[in-house]
Amino acid sequence: MSSFRPEYIHDIPRHWAAQTPAAPCLFESGTVITYGELWQRIEAARDWLAAQGVGEGDRVMVVGENCNEMVVTLFASSLLHAWPIQVNARLSAREIDNIRDHAQPALVLFTGHVSGVAAAHGARLGAQASGCPVFADGVLALRAASAPERVASAQARQVATLIYTSGTTGAPKGVMVPHVGLTHFARISATSRDMGQADVAYGALPMSHIFGIATVLMATLYAGASLFMRPRFDGNDVFEALASPGVTILQGVPTMFTRILAVAAAHGAGPGKYPRLRYLYTGGAPLDPTLKRDVETLFGQPLHHGYGITEYAGSLFITRMEAPRADCSAGHIVEGVEIEITDDAGAPLPAGERGQIRVRGPGVMLGYYRNPEQTAEALLPGGWLNTGDLGYLDADGALYISGRSKDLIIRSGFNVYPIEVESVINAFPGVRQSAVVGRPASDGNEEVVAFIETQEGASVDPKALDAYLRESLAPYKRPAEIRTVDVIPTTASGKLLKQPLRALLD
Repeated sequence: MSSFRPEYIHDIPRHWAAQTPAAPCLFESGTVITYGELWQRIEAARDWLAAQGVGEGDRVMVVGENCNEMVVTLFASSLLHAWPIQVNARLSAREIDNIRDHAQPALVLFTGHVSGVAAAHGARLGAQASGCPVFADGVLALRAASAPERVASAQARQVATLIYTSGTTGAPKGVMVPHVGLTHFARISATSRDMGQADVAYGALPMSHIFGIATVLMATLYAGASLFMRPRFDGNDVFEALASPGVTILQGVPTMFTRILAVAAAHGAGPGKYPRLRYLYTGGAPLDPTLKRDVETLFGQPLHHGYGITEYAGSLFITRMEAPRADCSAGHIVEGVEIEITDDAGAPLPAGERGQIRVRGPGVMLGYYRNPEQTAEALLPGGWLNTGDLGYLDADGALYISGRSKDLIIRSGFNVYPIEVESVINAFPGVRQSAVVGRPASDGNEEVVAFIETQEGASVDPKALDAYLRESLAPYKRPAEIRTVDVIPTTASGKLLKQPLRALLD
């Protein structure tokens, strides 16, 4: 497997369609699509897209939730050297319209057959039945009123997909993800997890997110394994998939594992109940030690971790299968990646000192589409990418994430890293998860404010929590206020969304 070196992402399904056409590729809604069948659909969709006028350098936008049509369109667009743009249908009308206006796609598809919100977006914009012979009824299509400007051939052939970031303010940013980065990481990811054709990966992470595209989809298909696709995440559904068809690889963001824990008792889950399950992995956000402990206790095996960002095609750090960690580090650097921890001026810092994380390697984005100013801020001389994250390396090279530089709270002249405070709060009985933000105070100072979501049926005694935090945190790290909310908001991909919480403080 590791000797396979695809040039383009579409080379991956084409390889297995030639090698093992009868092998299962996608489990979806009680049906199984083999690699041979998937490739036939990809070729048919390519021909249909070409008939709609889509060609090299065009953009094809898919507003949807996970389904085979999203996978087929991704690879069919790649065959034409057009740029697929997978957009989560659960975004608002404003967000969808902003992305469409910025990307200027030649064609927009809506996966209305698996997503009521996608159907609603399509109806709002006047989309019609697609007519593509390999798409399900209910997939809608909207053609551009006039032919958009095409990207020049040299750049068109480098970019595998555009991924729009889940920022909460400002204009949308379309990350130009390179083929060389996705194909490289597909090999790295599959190899690091020792994936083979017998594996079945759980696929509820949105294909609109780099985690869903790179770590889940590309790595699974690179290994010739199969993917159990779900249009959206549901904790109860996870246990059904673990029972049948017997998921072996379970990956998700931390909030997904929080939801799994919340329903585990109803399924009688426990160590050894799902003998086919062999690998647990979380990424997309820092790992909380309480969550790690609880997940490992539930399944009786390690919860692996890694670090990646949208602007890099795949994980930069992964914990090693052969040496699972007891801590919450993001593991060690993957093949082909370089890292520097620097101060604000860009000077490298020694091991153990916290600073800005800069990386370079084959997965570095080619820039933000139609946004040279922000591209120049992120892509630094020498091929380095400024991640915007803070962290440090320990003596053996393991990476610890401290958080986003924009989330850093300055309190009484001290740096407060929200992840540290959140980890302490999350360990308190009755707390399901928490989110910590800064609130401007006098003289440029900030106050620490925590939002907590409680476990179902539980209540948290404010006095007991306050006493616990006084024992566990230095005075400058303690929240000035703690608010209980029904549900802490998350992005469509499951990351904690702090901007709405900050808005509550205004």
